[in-house]
Amino acid sequence: AVRAGSGGEAAAGFKWMATQCVVKVELTISCKNLLDKDVGSKSDPLCVLLQSTGNDQWTEVDRTERVKNCQDPEFSKRLCIDYHFEKVQKLKLGVYDIDNKSVDLKDDDYLGGFECTLGQVSTVKYGFYICLVWFRLSDFFILGPWLIVADEVKDNRAIVLEVEARNLDKKDMFGKSDPFLEFFKQADDGSWTLVHRTEVIKNNLNPSWKKFTVSVGTFCNGDFNKPLKIEAQYTFLDYVMGGCQINFTVGIDFTGSNGDPRSPESLHYLSPDGTNQYLNAIWSVGQVIKDYDTDKLFPAFGFGAQVPPDFKVSHEFALNFNPNSPYCQGIEGIVQAYRAALPQVRLYGPTNFSPIINHVARIAAGAAQQSNAAQYFVLLIITDGEITDLDQTKQAIVNSSKLPMSIIIVGVGEADFKAMEVLDGDNGVLKAPSGEPVSRDIVQFVPFKSFTSAPREALAQTVLAEVPGQLVSYFKMRNIIPVNPPAPSK
Repeated sequence: AVRAGSGGEAAAGFKWMATQCVVKVELTISCKNLLDKDVGSKSDPLCVLLQSTGNDQWTEVDRTERVKNCQDPEFSKRLCIDYHFEKVQKLKLGVYDIDNKSVDLKDDDYLGGFECTLGQVSTVKYGFYICLVWFRLSDFFILGPWLIVADEVKDNRAIVLEVEARNLDKKDMFGKSDPFLEFFKQADDGSWTLVHRTEVIKNNLNPSWKKFTVSVGTFCNGDFNKPLKIEAQYTFLDYVMGGCQINFTVGIDFTGSNGDPRSPESLHYLSPDGTNQYLNAIWSVGQVIKDYDTDKLFPAFGFGAQVPPDFKVSHEFALNFNPNSPYCQGIEGIVQAYRAALPQVRLYGPTNFSPIINHVARIAAGAAQQSNAAQYFVLLIITDGEITDLDQTKQAIVNSSKLPMSIIIVGVGEADFKAMEVLDGDNGVLKAPSGEPVSRDIVQFVPFKSFTSAPREALAQTVLAEVPGQLVSYFKMRNIIPVNPPAPSK
């Protein structure tokens, strides 16, 4: 502060005025383990910076962008605030789940926050401030670390960029790519900090992103010779072309509700052309996914049948009756094994999914120990009716969501498939009986009857459409890059 007045004035006549702002400070915010308030997807967090004006009053200073479907956001927009050394500047940071375009936060879910002073943030030893925020959720607490990086703004200049790209690679299995860019600056210790993220442009190989402005301090700390990294997210084809094998496994429902295979009314009945809904589903999905597996050896299992020679009920028997080597050569091998097994087993029950899911999960868990992007597993389950081990299956799916694995369920016949829709999770986050939610969405359910008059490829496109995103989400969750990542574009 500065003191105004002459030396002859009484002390009571002195006037105190705040100094002008010493510097501007930018705060970079990132959070972990935010609450998930949305149904069917993750929250869309936005961080708001408030400053105390006294008397328990707060005023908004700045806010970040909204990050869609993310519980671990790293906000690219920095929060700018004037720094006064002589003041205790009380700050409040709050994160909200934004589900509308309104600026008012009253109708948005509050995900958590904390209070600190700007002095605390600005004087930390290693350049960043970590706050562990406890969120109250029902009858227990969740610990979520927040990281705040404070940078002094030393340059009032700004950079205006308008970026476009032409003839990008088609990276999605179906449709064109959905490109966006991320810009990073390099710190003195060699680490990279996100400084800007563009919007996503859907289904476009020649994108033109909106013009954006970033301060020179934010972009490169005023050093135009400082390295800059422009990064796009790795895509499904980046992983596949980089060496990731997709391992395909089939599980077939042999429960009694399918009907006697010798009867034309049975879902297992082979028509004069040698097909049925089970085989059509195997062909449709298998013809697409086989191209992503080099050895073309596919494990195939049945469940819910009495199996020779002792005819005990099994929920995980090899379709070729060789438990030590349940592999079939190509999709044709699966079809041949199915046709050979059909007259040898006795359809029985109940309809249990968890044994086959856990079988594939054990193999996927072994692959996950390698900590590379070499293996991913897709399990196709074809079934005719209501599942009987629903709780065990929910637990198996929650466990599998932490592994490199996706599950496709095709429902044949006219049964009630409400339980399958619950497993799909499109109408809400799937949870185990313990309340533990899935780490990511890995299940896709489709009723075959919706495609009886559609081309065969339509079923495959629908059931496989989510697999690329699920594969990428797993490796991104584990921070695993492709085995052989693509060379940077020049």
